[in-house]
Amino acid sequence: KVIWTLLVTILGYASSLPVSDDSICTAEELAKYSIIFTGKWSQTAFPKQYPLYRPPAQWSSMLGVTHSSDYSMWKKNEYASNGVRDFAEKGEAWVLMKEIEEAGEKIQSVHGIFSAPAISSGTGQTSTELEVHPRHPLVSFVVRIVPSPDWFVGIDSLNLCEGDHWMEEVSVDLFPYDAGTDSGFTFSSPNFATIPQDTVTEITCSSPSHPANSFYYPKLKFLPPIAQVTLMKIKKSQPGLPPPYIAVPAKTNEIIDSVSETPLDCEVSQWSSWGLCRGVCRKTGTKIRTRFVLLQPANNGMPCPNLDEETGCEPENCV
Repeated sequence: KVIWTLLVTILGYASSLPVSDDSICTAEELAKYSIIFTGKWSQTAFPKQYPLYRPPAQWSSMLGVTHSSDYSMWKKNEYASNGVRDFAEKGEAWVLMKEIEEAGEKIQSVHGIFSAPAISSGTGQTSTELEVHPRHPLVSFVVRIVPSPDWFVGIDSLNLCEGDHWMEEVSVDLFPYDAGTDSGFTFSSPNFATIPQDTVTEITCSSPSHPANSFYYPKLKFLPPIAQVTLMKIKKSQPGLPPPYIAVPAKTNEIIDSVSETPLDCEVSQWSSWGLCRGVCRKTGTKIRTRFVLLQPANNGMPCPNLDEETGCEPENCV
C-alpha cells in the first residue's frame, strides 16, 4: 500500500511538470529552411555616432545552430559563454563552434550548425539554409555588430514547430544586445573588459542611461529594429521534378523597406571661461566665451545654438 501511494504521488508530480517546447513536436521527420538576414543599420535610422570609416558600419558572418531545449547558445539576463564572448568582441567563432560540438556530443542536443557570409555595410542581406528535426526544432544564432565593444544581434531558441507541422514562414525584428564582457559605451570604444562579467542585456534607447551611449536616444520610446531575420520553409520537390524555386530577395546594400528617420538634436560643450576684456581704456570693452559642437544634428533634429557669446566689460591694466 505504501509503495502504491508513493507511485501515485510520483506520477502525479511528473504530470504536473512543464513540458518543454520541443518535446511535443510531431511534425514530419525533417524540414529545410532558407534563413535571410537583413541589416537595417542605416545612418537615417541610427544617426548618432554612425560609423563611416575605420571600419564603417557592417555585420559579421552569422553563426547559428539547430538544437533541442537542452542546449542554449545565449540567453538574455544570463552570462555569455567564452565562445559568445569571443564572437561578440572579436568575431572569432572557433571557441563557440567547439562549445556547440561538445554539447552535441555529450547530450545529443544539437542537430546542425549553419553560417552565412558577412555584410560589408550596415544595410544589406545575407542568407543560407538550415535543417531542423522534431527533436531539434529550435534555432539560435548570433551576428556581431561591427564596430562595437561586444554588441550583437541574434535569436535565442526560436521554435519552428507548431504541434504536427512546421511553420511556413516567420520574420523577427532584431535589436542590439550587450554581451556583458566589455564596458565600452560607443561603437569605437577601446577594449575595456567588464570585471566582474555582467549578464547579456538588451540595449535600448534609454539603457544604458548615459549620453555617451551610441544607442542613447532619450526622445524615442523604442529603438527601430537594427536588423530582421526571415525563415522560409523550403518545399520538397517531387521525384523526377526540379527543386522548387524559392524567391529569395537579392542581396543589396540598399534599405529594403522604408525606414522612419530618427531625429538627432545638436549637442554642444559647456561654455569656456571668459576671454580677456578688450577695448579702449576708460570705455566699455567686450569679452567673449565659446563652446563647440559635440554632435551635429540630423534628420530635422534641434539645430545647434550660437557657439560664441559676448558681453561688456571694463578693460584692465589701463594706464
